[in-house]
Amino acid sequence: MKAIVFDFDGLTIDTEYALYESFCDILEMEPGKLPISEYAVHIGTDSSSLYNFIQSQSNGLLTRDEIIEKSAVLHKAKLSKPFARDGIEDYLKAAKELGVKIGLASSSYRDWVEHFLKELDILHYFDVIQTRDDVKKVKPDPELYKNTIKLLGVNPQEAIAFEDSANGSKAALAAGLNCVVVPNKITEHLPFENYHLKLASMADRSLQEVIESMEKSVNLLEK
Repeated sequence: MKAIVFDFDGLTIDTEYALYESFCDILEMEPGKLPISEYAVHIGTDSSSLYNFIQSQSNGLLTRDEIIEKSAVLHKAKLSKPFARDGIEDYLKAAKELGVKIGLASSSYRDWVEHFLKELDILHYFDVIQTRDDVKKVKPDPELYKNTIKLLGVNPQEAIAFEDSANGSKAALAAGLNCVVVPNKITEHLPFENYHLKLASMADRSLQEVIESMEKSVNLLEK
């Protein structure tokens, strides 16, 4: 394997649960009362369907603009002291040591992504970053991954994508990458299909172990 590509929201940093809590706050619901299994379907893609879902849960009492504005303020406050998910920095360091290229493919805006990468002091690890600013369609469309792979200068089958959402894994697989899913507290409720490996946390296996596992499965498929 010559490259790894990370998703951002929910995978690199668990921004997803903070956003869920923000919506619960504006809906005046306790976490859990807003059905996570229904909510999670809207994760990992354009935000339009998510805002529509939240509006439906408000019984029309909140406008779309109110939802966007109020949730953005709350979400930002909840992420004032961000931290990376377990194992992320270990994987970034290991990739550099192994000479493996590192990319990031996110359906969020570049300013959002780079702000947190700078806060965590991990921006310098990434060779290529592609966000919704760079494409016409976001995940589950494969364009973000296709762009990232092209800019990294590797073939899709030589790369591993790390994703937390079903929409993200669909995008990675459609672009021809090997896919490791690492769900979070929100997306663990989703059905994932056709992935190559599933981890509860990146702290469960080293990057070297993941690469060896992936290369073994690829070799078996080629025989």
